[in-house]
Amino acid sequence: MKVISFKICPFVQRVTAFLEAKNVPYDVEYISLQDKPEWFLELSPNAQVPVLITDTGIALFESDAIVEYLDEVTQPLEPDLTPEQRAIDRAWSYQATKQYLSQCGAMRSADENTLLDRKEKLGQTFAKAEKQLASPFFKGQSISNVDLAWLTLLHRFSIVQKHTGYDFLEPYPKVKAWQEHLVKQELTKKSVADDFEEVFANFYLSAQTFLGQLPNKVQIQ
Repeated sequence: MKVISFKICPFVQRVTAFLEAKNVPYDVEYISLQDKPEWFLELSPNAQVPVLITDTGIALFESDAIVEYLDEVTQPLEPDLTPEQRAIDRAWSYQATKQYLSQCGAMRSADENTLLDRKEKLGQTFAKAEKQLASPFFKGQSISNVDLAWLTLLHRFSIVQKHTGYDFLEPYPKVKAWQEHLVKQELTKKSVADDFEEVFANFYLSAQTFLGQLPNKVQIQ
């Protein structure tokens, strides 16, 4: 399989984390979203990443559809779930994926008031997770599809805190513990490019963002 990717796209990381968690071999090809190649536009009806090229050469698009396909053609992480529990898991996964672009907007906020407004809206979703969480993963002792959907949000906020000291998740102690546990997992690093953190920080923590102007910001090497 091959994943067509943009390095800091959260929807891509959801797919690659899914592949890593299931030990499915795959290749990655990175493109520039500012200069999308014609061959990519022919593959992707929505002109967005990720695109998954299956082993049979079929191009799949939209991360939700890709993840559902992968769950059908590979061994499920939790093989004995009831149809009701699978539906509940998809719903909690959607709670995360619906916030991917909101998180991107919050991190790119140019001033503190904009950031606080966007942070408050994001917080509504994390407050719901705080009430639902088991430990150490979302549902208990084993990683699930829900964890893989939320991983990209938690991973990015951990990088923000590392570089700036700003903690989006401070009001949510159970979410913080979940974040720390997930970020320690090898699949967090395996699901992104080797220079992901540098590329991410250069974009979301640049001098054009409020986060990038904080006095405690760590200089990017």
